[in-house]
Amino acid sequence: MPVIKGRKTAVERFPGAVDTLCIEAMMQDKKGLQAGTSHFLGQNFARASEIKYQTAEETEEYAWTTSWGSSTRLIGGLIMSHGDDDGIILPPKVAPSHVVLMPIIRKPEDRMKVMTYVESLEKELKDQFYHNRRIGVEVDERNIGGARGWEWIKKGIPVRVEIGPRDIAENSVYVGRRDKGHKDKISAQRDHFVGDIAKILDEIQDTLLERTRSFRKANTIAIDDNKDFYEFFTPDTPEKPEIHGGFALSHWCGKDQCESKIKEDLSVTIRCIPLENPSENGKCICCDTPSTERVVFAKAY
Repeated sequence: MPVIKGRKTAVERFPGAVDTLCIEAMMQDKKGLQAGTSHFLGQNFARASEIKYQTAEETEEYAWTTSWGSSTRLIGGLIMSHGDDDGIILPPKVAPSHVVLMPIIRKPEDRMKVMTYVESLEKELKDQFYHNRRIGVEVDERNIGGARGWEWIKKGIPVRVEIGPRDIAENSVYVGRRDKGHKDKISAQRDHFVGDIAKILDEIQDTLLERTRSFRKANTIAIDDNKDFYEFFTPDTPEKPEIHGGFALSHWCGKDQCESKIKEDLSVTIRCIPLENPSENGKCICCDTPSTERVVFAKAY
């Protein structure tokens, strides 16, 4: 999930904090998500809670404290960044399991042959490593028709493998990837598939990251004109008015009043002041007074 590392403005920072750093991500509806934060609390909370420590000089001092907000919102952000109309899509590096093996058994007499093949393939895959972790494999023997494959698609498992008597006869497997359409499946030789599984997972990981980076880039624009700024954040799609805007990189003078006016008019906030932010002369998007850097404006969760 690509993020912009930055600092919160005084209005947006954690109440009582001296400083707040954050990572901001763009979701598929073009809204920003504060994916994670770290807060420098100074001695404010220590004074309120009487948190002290003894120094090397044996004097008591109030503690300097921090607070870190890296939580379940990262999981939500991950789902919202990559998911589609078929369900969630899990990047392989964080997926609980990497591959599901689905035996196709239409005749009772085929069961032993198919399951022997599936179990040996399961062992071979589990002997492979992906980024210092053994490949996680699920085996789903349920005979529930197409609902079985759809369930794994909705769960977002990176790789789905179907194995029937015909595949066994050709020493192959039938493979579907979650980063591709549900009908986009290919036959692959078993040995090649096992040997390439880490490469396949890396391809999926890279595809998902590049897809989200491209989406963010396509919906991030530098805006210097106030009228253009207001139009950017005003819905022009009646059928989906909730999906509009994106990230606007605009100048801000640093005044709370300008930040508050934009929030009141458009429900748009300064998501962050990027840490990697080149100095650039311009004029505040709200009041037209001089500014030396751009900030990230967006609607947000």
